[in-house]
Amino acid sequence: MKIASFNVNSIRARMNIVLGWLDKNQPDILCVQETKVQDDDFPIGAFDGTEYRCVFKGQKSYNGVAILSRNEITKVKCGFDDEPKDEARLIKAEINGVNIVNTYIPQGYSAESEKFEYKLEWFGRLLRFFEENFQPGEPVIWVGDLNVAPEKIDVYDPANLSGHVCFHPQVRKALEKVVRWGFVDVFRMHCHKSGEYTFWDYRRKDSFERNIGWRLDHIMATESLAEKCTDCYIDKKIRLAERPSDHVPIIAEFDL
Repeated sequence: MKIASFNVNSIRARMNIVLGWLDKNQPDILCVQETKVQDDDFPIGAFDGTEYRCVFKGQKSYNGVAILSRNEITKVKCGFDDEPKDEARLIKAEINGVNIVNTYIPQGYSAESEKFEYKLEWFGRLLRFFEENFQPGEPVIWVGDLNVAPEKIDVYDPANLSGHVCFHPQVRKALEKVVRWGFVDVFRMHCHKSGEYTFWDYRRKDSFERNIGWRLDHIMATESLAEKCTDCYIDKKIRLAERPSDHVPIIAEFDL
């Protein structure tokens, strides 16, 4: 099984990129974040000529998550039970007996803001979501733009970025708590190098060319699945496409 995660930064603006990438790479599952489109306007017809089925939850202009699969998608659920407004940030489904959880976690704005507190609270609700819906022994894959670089090697300048909302000690600790529930970072199973990133800021000139990046997009798996993960890698070439997203896909392969 090949599964990928990709923050597209507007599904309609990147549709040609997404369709081309699917055709070339043929993942079994593609989890998408930041679709930025209401459900009635989601371009589901664009996938009619492909093998992919699609479930999604969105809102106007912001957020939005989707799961594309070559196989049947069942047991779909969006958001947290206690926070309906977060529906467009989380979508869960079961595919071929594997539980897929796709998340787009809040960025946080600034460490002094209410949005940062909301981000920390979001991780707390996510931990409760896993505790209430799954057991660590079950096959669960959690993917998405988590808006956290977990380790120093996951950012271009860890010393100067330590207070940033995506590399803040509190948010790294919040992520670690969720991971300790029962997840393995499968990218770090296969790659221990620094400088491997999934995001380069548009606003910083030549950030991609200079590799001024962050590893914010992740694929986590429970141990029973992580043991079967044969590879995990980042597809940077797509960042050279015309009008690319500021993120690139991360892909994991499992021998299932």
